[in-house]
Amino acid sequence: MHTTNLAAFFEISHTVVSMCSAGILLFLVALWAAKTDIARARGLDKIVALSNLCFAAPLAVFGALHLAAAESLMAMVPSYMPWRLFWAYFFGFALLAASLSIATRIQVRWSGLLFGIAMFIFVAMLDIPGSLANPRDRFGWTLTLREMLFGGGGWILAGNALREQGRGQGGSKLITVGRVVIGIAAIFYGIENSLHTANVPGVPLEKLMPAWIPAHLLIGCLTGAILVIAGLSILLNKKTRMAATYLGTWIVLLVLFIYGPILIASLANPSTDVKIEGINYFFDTLLFAGAILALASATPRPD
Repeated sequence: MHTTNLAAFFEISHTVVSMCSAGILLFLVALWAAKTDIARARGLDKIVALSNLCFAAPLAVFGALHLAAAESLMAMVPSYMPWRLFWAYFFGFALLAASLSIATRIQVRWSGLLFGIAMFIFVAMLDIPGSLANPRDRFGWTLTLREMLFGGGGWILAGNALREQGRGQGGSKLITVGRVVIGIAAIFYGIENSLHTANVPGVPLEKLMPAWIPAHLLIGCLTGAILVIAGLSILLNKKTRMAATYLGTWIVLLVLFIYGPILIASLANPSTDVKIEGINYFFDTLLFAGAILALASATPRPD
């Protein structure tokens, strides 16, 4: 039995290998780039110092997915777009370039800005039409807000980089847009987490919490309460840094202690689709945390 499980763990497709390799490599690069900030930070600011890492690693994973499974993903490109396979490959390379830029903190004003523009274009072209076509589907609105939140996180990174270069006005506008989007998404997600505690916490998607994870009701309700309270604070711009720090830290804890075991169990499954799903859920939630922590990092400390 143990031999069978071990064989299943290592019998993985090139898509899974590509995604895991890209995530690990960018994690190490971003950790090296952030080592000084982590060493200088105190308390929960050490988690805030990981914002670029939490944002960059998922982009590398999803970029690798686009390159390894471009022919499958091209079906997501609208039929009226020419060269659909080209766009699948193009976005894969763009994600890898953005992840490397954000991890190393080189030209983040451009990588964050362009990534945000891309996500908002996807929302306008794909997510909003789908959600309006089926307005009762809560998962459609969850995905719409998720893509907007990811784009807002990219703009926060770009705005913070612009502000550090002395272009405070333009940077502040980008950060404000990102803050409002994160606040709205957090409130919506908080309500959904509280109402649907059987689903995985954080981004309230369709996947159910595995039975072997205890305290489903407690985790769902606690996550929902934290999201709503922090979301209101962020949306109203009251104690934004503290709210984003606590919320981002909680989401990182969910990634480690909920999605981490789910990822390990998925990789041990012989199905490639299950492996990819586990990787996607882990890094989706990590990117959610990265956007929130980016807001905390971009918000000045109170005097």
